[in-house]
Amino acid sequence: MSLIKQDDRITLDTFLEGIWRENPVFVMMLGMCPVLAVTNSAVNALAMGLATTFVLITSSLLVSLFRNLIPSEVRIATYIVIIATFVTIVDYAIQALSQDVYNALGAFIQLIVVNCIILGRAEACASRNKPVKAMVNAAGMGLGFTLALLCLGIVREILGSGSLFGLPLFGEQFQPWVVMVLPPGGFLVLGGWLLFFEWLKTRKQAVAEGVSHG
Repeated sequence: MSLIKQDDRITLDTFLEGIWRENPVFVMMLGMCPVLAVTNSAVNALAMGLATTFVLITSSLLVSLFRNLIPSEVRIATYIVIIATFVTIVDYAIQALSQDVYNALGAFIQLIVVNCIILGRAEACASRNKPVKAMVNAAGMGLGFTLALLCLGIVREILGSGSLFGLPLFGEQFQPWVVMVLPPGGFLVLGGWLLFFEWLKTRKQAVAEGVSHG
């Protein structure tokens, strides 16, 4: 029983580390191009997050399955071929489901191939672990990336367009902050979220120190 509980705890930690402790955007600052470019609306942010998550999970599964067969000399090239295969599937799927979303995301769909989050998971986790653990870790990283994109996309769309997922939130008198849907808005909102999380971290440390001294 203790072994089962320990395995469950390890699996849970493997999943949760990408959501908070090693969040690819707010902690590791990876994949900044799509983070800043496609988060001018919540729909675009969600679509990019889900597309990246799909590629993360499927490529991690394949890399893990063939980890003992891939020569170390060509492992990066092999990872890119595997990732590119699933990116192509995502590219055609988004184009078939919504032409508007496909046009909004543009070349950033194809650029998932060289997203350092996916290459990093393939190299650091999938190539060294069994398929289940690799997929769980990839799912956590994908969810963390998607949540980070939504954090930016929701704020930018509300302030920049007065809507959320395309639904109007305010009356006709609302004056949108146009800068929020422009590239500078991405930097401003990202900086705001980073300040907020740093404040939470500092507050948590202060509370912990207060309790220990008390």
